[in-house]
Amino acid sequence: MSRINTNVSALQAISKLNNNQNDLAKRLERLSSGLRINRGADDPAGLIASESLRSETRGISTAIDNSTRAINVISTADAALGEVSKLLLEVKRLVNASSNSGALSNDEVQANQLQVDSLLESINRIANSTQFNGKKLLNGELAYTISGQNTANLQRLQVFGARIPSGGGLPVTVQVTQSAQTAVLNITQGGTSGLSAAGTTSTLKSGNAVTVEVRGRLGTEVFSFTAGTTVSSIATAITGFKSLTGVSATVNKTGTNSAIGIKFNSVGYGSEEFVSVRAISGQFTVAIGDKGDHEDGGRDAGVLFNGQAASVTGLTARIRSSGLDVVADLSTAFGTTLGSTTFGVTGGGANFQIGPQVNSDGLVSIGIPSITSSNLGSTTSGYLNTIGTGGTNAITDAARQPTAADIVSAAITQVAILSGRLGGFQANQIETNLNSQRVALENVKASESSIRDTDYASEVANLTRSQILVQSTTQILGLANQIPQNVLALLR
Repeated sequence: MSRINTNVSALQAISKLNNNQNDLAKRLERLSSGLRINRGADDPAGLIASESLRSETRGISTAIDNSTRAINVISTADAALGEVSKLLLEVKRLVNASSNSGALSNDEVQANQLQVDSLLESINRIANSTQFNGKKLLNGELAYTISGQNTANLQRLQVFGARIPSGGGLPVTVQVTQSAQTAVLNITQGGTSGLSAAGTTSTLKSGNAVTVEVRGRLGTEVFSFTAGTTVSSIATAITGFKSLTGVSATVNKTGTNSAIGIKFNSVGYGSEEFVSVRAISGQFTVAIGDKGDHEDGGRDAGVLFNGQAASVTGLTARIRSSGLDVVADLSTAFGTTLGSTTFGVTGGGANFQIGPQVNSDGLVSIGIPSITSSNLGSTTSGYLNTIGTGGTNAITDAARQPTAADIVSAAITQVAILSGRLGGFQANQIETNLNSQRVALENVKASESSIRDTDYASEVANLTRSQILVQSTTQILGLANQIPQNVLALLR
């Protein structure tokens, strides 16, 4: 080489040295940061994919945190319901104990009443004080907001779940397609040895007695009536035991000749109700019922919610679908006639965003109604607050104790059902989502890691290679710088 102004070999060595130094710096950066992609130039397509996965990871991680928080909220409410259930069981014990009037003095019954008052106060305190992060859980704050409810048709509505469109409401139409019925049996005169058709009072024939067995959902009683007892007296006597049998009776005119008989009705509506009347002595005609010659059953109402068939027991309709979870107590007038009514669910409820994306698919909600004493009980017997001192069903009134017992039993059932719904919501929706999100997080993290993280085994090998190349090209550059010195030999 006889030119000295341009050392091509040195330039080539410098270019290779720069490349090797850049490669060495890249290996050192990846090993020190733990990332294969530190900037877009490292892998543009990989960067886009990894950023998308990182975004998904953040959403899944937040969904896991939200699910955990939701479980904490539900667990807090469920624990409080457990305490309320214990208090209600104690109220039930006191009501039952107070009905033992033959062994208790009035002072003892009054003491039981005072204890019931204290327990009701404790129930209200728990309902109004149970909270999570300042949000009341059991006082109705987390119940759904209902508009347009016709209480003459729907005496009570409990909405436990509703998929409400964003910015709107959910209209619900309740349609009765089959009327509810009580169990009904009629008896008429039976000639000379039973009920007589003579006159309008329909007395028993002289010298004859009638003994009948009346059986209903609540129990069985046997009634004996002497000769001359009017049908009105018979009906009154049977009705007086309706709290024990579940059967009432009224005077009934039957037939074209207006012969007087007795009509037996179950006190409630639905397929669980029945009336059975059997003659033990005396003769009379018992109308054939749908369960046999002397037994008739009731019938549940047929109800549709927005066109979907509901599960109905008597006058209580329930529907549980993906978009609506409602329990409705129909009034007698509405449930025994064909017709419809509407209401709207406009908001409220406890809403939990447990999905990785903020949309309706990741939003679950549940309505938690108030469990104060004025909301526990039944629309027919009354509410729990009525068994307190001064209430219409106070246990100091012996005549009202059976009703008080029914109210407490209904309240216990309501609290148990609400606790079960919360447990099912936690186990079947939140916890299953939590498990699936954790698996999704593992897989997404693994995918993002395979794109963005440094493979240390590979990078260490590449680092060693880069170090050797830098050292070798440095030495080569030194040799290339010595080549122009050969021109000096030509000047001698």
